Amino acid sequence: MTAIVPDKPALEGLEGKWDSLWSERGTYRFDRALASRENIYSIDTPPPTASGSLHIGHVFSYTHTDVIARFERMRGKSVFYPIGWDDNGLPTERRVQNYYGVRCDPTLPYEPGFVPPYEGGDNKSGKAADQKPISRRNFIELCEVLTVEDEKQFEALWHRLGLSVDWSQTYRTIADSSMRASQLAFVRNVERGEAYQAQAPTLWDVTFRTAVAQAELEDKDQPGAYHRLAFHRHGGDDIFIETTRPELLAACVALVAHPDDERYKPLFGTTVTTPLFGVEVPVVAHHLAQADKGSGIAMICTFGDLTDVIWWRDLSLPNRAIIGFDGRIISEAPDVITTETGINAYSAIAGKTVFSAKQAIVDLLRDSGEMVGEPKPIIHPVKFFEKGDKPLEIVSTRQWYIRNGARDEELRARLLEMGREVKWHPEFMRVRYENWVGGLTGDWLISRQRFFGVPIPVWYPLDGDGNPVFDQPIVATEASLPVDPSTDAAPGYDESRRNTPGGFVGELDVMDTWATSSLTPQLAGGWESDPELWNLVAPYDLRPQGQDIIRTWLFSTMLRSALEDHRTPWKHAALSGFIVDPDRKKMSKSKGNVVTPADVLETHGSDAVRYWAASSRLGTDAAFDPQNPTQIKIGRRLAIKVLNAAKFVYSFELPEGSHAVTNPLDLSMLTGLDAVIIAATAAFENFDHAKALEVTETFFWTFCDDYLELVKERAYSAEADPAEKASAVLALQAAVDVLLRLLAPFIPFATEEVWSWSHDTSIHRAPWPTGVTSGDGAAFSADDAPSIPAHGALLGLAGQVLVAIRRAKTDAKASQKTPVATATIAGPSELLGELRLASDDLKQVGRIAELRFVAGDAVAVTEILFETEA
Repeated sequence: MTAIVPDKPALEGLEGKWDSLWSERGTYRFDRALASRENIYSIDTPPPTASGSLHIGHVFSYTHTDVIARFERMRGKSVFYPIGWDDNGLPTERRVQNYYGVRCDPTLPYEPGFVPPYEGGDNKSGKAADQKPISRRNFIELCEVLTVEDEKQFEALWHRLGLSVDWSQTYRTIADSSMRASQLAFVRNVERGEAYQAQAPTLWDVTFRTAVAQAELEDKDQPGAYHRLAFHRHGGDDIFIETTRPELLAACVALVAHPDDERYKPLFGTTVTTPLFGVEVPVVAHHLAQADKGSGIAMICTFGDLTDVIWWRDLSLPNRAIIGFDGRIISEAPDVITTETGINAYSAIAGKTVFSAKQAIVDLLRDSGEMVGEPKPIIHPVKFFEKGDKPLEIVSTRQWYIRNGARDEELRARLLEMGREVKWHPEFMRVRYENWVGGLTGDWLISRQRFFGVPIPVWYPLDGDGNPVFDQPIVATEASLPVDPSTDAAPGYDESRRNTPGGFVGELDVMDTWATSSLTPQLAGGWESDPELWNLVAPYDLRPQGQDIIRTWLFSTMLRSALEDHRTPWKHAALSGFIVDPDRKKMSKSKGNVVTPADVLETHGSDAVRYWAASSRLGTDAAFDPQNPTQIKIGRRLAIKVLNAAKFVYSFELPEGSHAVTNPLDLSMLTGLDAVIIAATAAFENFDHAKALEVTETFFWTFCDDYLELVKERAYSAEADPAEKASAVLALQAAVDVLLRLLAPFIPFATEEVWSWSHDTSIHRAPWPTGVTSGDGAAFSADDAPSIPAHGALLGLAGQVLVAIRRAKTDAKASQKTPVATATIAGPSELLGELRLASDDLKQVGRIAELRFVAGDAVAVTEILFETEA
C-alpha cells in the first residue's frame, strides 16, 4: 500500500475541507437511476423548526440518524436521506414579530415595498402595543424572508456536523409543493368524510389567540386554591362543593356526583341554586365524578376543564360560556341570570381577566357568606399550550377536524395494529404510542387562527344577508391546488363577489403545523407529483425522531398513512432520548438551560461532538455539561489517535515480494478484529449504534496500546526476517483499513482524511467490512487468505504481559527503554504455550534479552532483572 501522509495530521480544518469535497463530488447524492426498491434505504428525516437556533439536542438526535444512514450506505444501499425545514407554526410567527417589531392585522391593506421598523431583534419589547400592525400579506413576506435566512444558518451547522443528507432533496413545509400536498390530502379527507367542521368547545391559547390540539398540551404545576361554596336547596340543607375556579360560577350548568355515591343519590334529579347568581341548576350523576375528591360533588361549568366538556356533551347540558377569545369575561351575562343580585355580581367581573375575576368573585362570596372558610392553597397540574405561557381556556369555536379514532373504534383498532407492525427501537416506546391512541378523547383539531401556514382550501357561500353558510363549504378542486382562499376566488365566483350578499367568503384559518409535518414522507418522496420516486422510497425504511413527539408527529403521520395508503408509513421507528442538564433536567428554551452547538463544535470539533452523541443508545437520556464535556473530550482524543496511529502504520514499508500474514500474534489480532466486525454489524442491525461504537473503540485502543506496540519493532526493523516483517505490516494495514470503515459512521471527518491518504474514493462509499481472515475484507486476496487461527487469545495474553512489564519498569523508576536481562512469566502450561508464540515481539518491545516461562496459577510477570543487576 502506498500512502501519501501529511507531515502533521490535524483535526483542524477537516470539516470545511471534506464538506466542500463531498458536496462537489456528490458523495451522498441519491441516484434513482441506480436504485431499485430492494436496494433503497429511505429515511423520513425530521424537519427542524426554522425559528431561532438549533440546540445541542438537535445535534444529539440527528447524529443518531446519520450514523444509521452512513452504515446502510456502506452496506451497498442507495440511501434516500432528504431533509426539510418546518417553516410554519407559532414559533415562526412569534420570532418574526419580535425580530421585526410587527404584528399581523388581516384587516389592513397590503403595503408594497414595506420596510419593517426593526431588524435583528432591535425591538426591545415583545408587547403587541409596541409592534407595528401590518397586512397579512406583508407579514407572510417577512416570515418568508426570515425563515430562509434561518434555514441557511441551520444548513451551515448541519454541514459542519457532517450530516450525510442529500442536499438536493430538501423541502420547505410552506413551499408551493408542500402546500399542494397538504391541501390535496385535506381535500381527499373531506371527500371521504374524514375531515369535518363543527362548532364545539375548543382548547384556546389566549396569548396566541388560536385553537390548540390535544397533542399540543403540556401539564404544568401551578399554585391554586380550593374554595368551598354553598349551593342552596329548596327546603333543605346547603350542598357544598370545592372548586379551584370560582370565577366560572356564572357559567355553572349543573352539579355532578358519582352514580354510586350514597351521599348524593337522593339529590339526583333535583335542582339547587347557585350562590351569588341565583340560577337553578340540576344535580346529575356521571361515572367520571370522583367521590374521594373534595366534597365528592362538583360543579359543571362551560368550560373549566376537559372533564367539563365530557360532562356537558354526555349529559346534554346547556352552554353558558363566559370566557372570550382574549381570556377575559365577556360583557353580556348568560340569559339565565335575572336577579338584581346576580346581574350586579356579573357586572363586577365583566371585562376582567380570569385572575381579576376570581379575586372579585371571592370577595363577593365572602360578603354574601356563601364561601365557607378561607381558600385552601394547593399545587395542581394546569393545561398549557406547549409553546404558551398562560393557562389554556376552553371557548366555543367553529373549527376543522380530522377523524383520528377517538370516536371510531375501527380506526383506533387499525392504528394500534399498525403500531404493532412497525419495529420500534427501543421496543418500549411502542407502549407510549399505544397509550396515546387508547387515550384519545377527541378528533384531531387541525385549524389554527394564525397567518403563516398552509391555508385551509375552503370557501363559504354567503346568503342574501351576507351571512356565511358554514354547512355548505366550497372545497377547492384538486386541479386548482395550491390555493389561498383569502386571495383566490372560490370556484364558480369571481373576486368581485367576495364578502358580498349572495357571494362568498374565504376561510382565513390555516392548518396546524402537524397537518403538514404529518406528510413528511409525501413531501420528500414526491407523492402525487413524482410517482416513480414515491414508488421507490415508500413505505420508508426508517422514521427517526425524538420521543417527545410520538403523540404529535409520529401519530399524525401514522394516521395520515392509515387514511390515505392503508399501510404503515415506515418499517422502523428509532426514538432518541432527551438531552438533560447536569441536574438531570430536560433542556428546553422555557427553562433557559439550552446549549447551542456552534461554540461546542468550534471548540472541540465535529467528530468529537458526534462521538458524544453516538455514545448514547436510542431512547436513553444523556446529560450534557458545557463546563465539563468529558465524553466530547474522549471523542476528540479518539479522532486524533486515528490520525496519528494511521500515520504511524503507513510509515512501515512492506518488503518486496509476495507475502502473507503468518505470524500467530498478527493472526490473533485479525481474528479479534473479525469478532468486532460481527459484533458491530449485529449492533447496527439492531439499531444499537452505541454498542457498535463501544466494541469498535475498545478494540481500536487495544490495537494501538497493545498490538501496535508489540509489533512495531518487527514492522520497522530493517534486520527483521522479511516474512515476519511483512506479516506485521500487512496485518497493521489491514486492521487500519477495517477500523477506519468501522469508525467512519461516527467520526466521518478523521476517517475520510486518513482514507484519502491511500484511496482515491470516499470511505463513505467504501464497502462495510465483512471479515479480514476470511479474505472478504481488505487484508488479503482470495489466493493468500489464511485460515482462522487457533490463537485468538494470544493478543490478549501478550497485551497483559506487556502491561505487567511496563508496570515493573515504572515501579523500579526505570525508563521503558531500560534493557532487561531476564524476565520471568508464570502461568498455566496451555497459556504459556500460546505466549511463547509472541516471545520474540515481547522481547523486542520490552528490550528483554531472555524471556523465561514457569508454571503458575495465573499469567503474571514474576521477576525482572535489569542488565545492571544480572
